[in-house]
Amino acid sequence: MKTYIALLRGVMPTGKNKVPMTQLRSILADAGFENVRTYIQSGNALVDTKLSAKEVEMKVHELIKQHIGAHISVVVRTGKQLQKVLDANPFRDGFDPSRVFYVLFKNRPNPIMVEELSAQDFGKEKLAIEKDAAYLYMPENAARSKLSNNLLERKLEITATTRNLNTMKKLVELSK
Repeated sequence: MKTYIALLRGVMPTGKNKVPMTQLRSILADAGFENVRTYIQSGNALVDTKLSAKEVEMKVHELIKQHIGAHISVVVRTGKQLQKVLDANPFRDGFDPSRVFYVLFKNRPNPIMVEELSAQDFGKEKLAIEKDAAYLYMPENAARSKLSNNLLERKLEITATTRNLNTMKKLVELSK
């Protein structure tokens, strides 16, 4: 058995991407996942299973679509993988850690597209892109930021989901 963290992309407490966590836990448990738990209402589920990460991604996506009706992308990682992303954060010294956001890729971006996007100037905001994740430093209001999950998805032609430091740390802790 392995513990996986399913990160649901774009889940909101209300609206078209609403995924009630109580219902999600029931659906996942009924589908055979063990030790199912969720963290906050923005779409974070932890499960124990013998399936591979890709199998978990596909199965969770299909279960949500079938039982809740939402078409949600799912990015799956282990706690160790999330810890590696945290450890590789390039925005440490002189940066407010609460203003760093972690973008986890479902699929790796094209290096040429990464180079093109990385060459852009985002002013006070900063962007660092690695193989499996990107780091956004947004010193001001994230809602008015030039940088966003949507921008990275569009410019890199990928699927991704973003979490803040507190959520990342808590998910790593819960996965132990």
